Amino acid sequence: MNLNVSGHHVDVTPAILSYVRAKLERINRHFDHVIDAHVILTVDKIRQKAECTLHVRGKDLHCESEEDDLYAAIDLLADKLDRQVLRYKDKRYEENKRS
Repeated sequence: MNLNVSGHHVDVTPAILSYVRAKLERINRHFDHVIDAHVILTVDKIRQKAECTLHVRGKDLHCESEEDDLYAAIDLLADKLDRQVLRYKDKRYEENKRS
């Protein structure tokens, strides 16, 4: 999986990069057909926002989360993406099962 992390009004430090990579490994563990992931981290005055677009075969999955802490936003983002990927995987499995 190709991972691209960019920051908007925030510097992406190696610690943040390794944290994002560790959290997205869980998605790769559940579904290994992820082609690439683009993560954008945004910091406004109080709110920190993390958004991600996953490119899988035939579809793009997009998710975003907003919290007071950037690490909490990344955690919430990983949870939401995990649910979306599992739902996509189940739908794909059901389509193949019917064929």
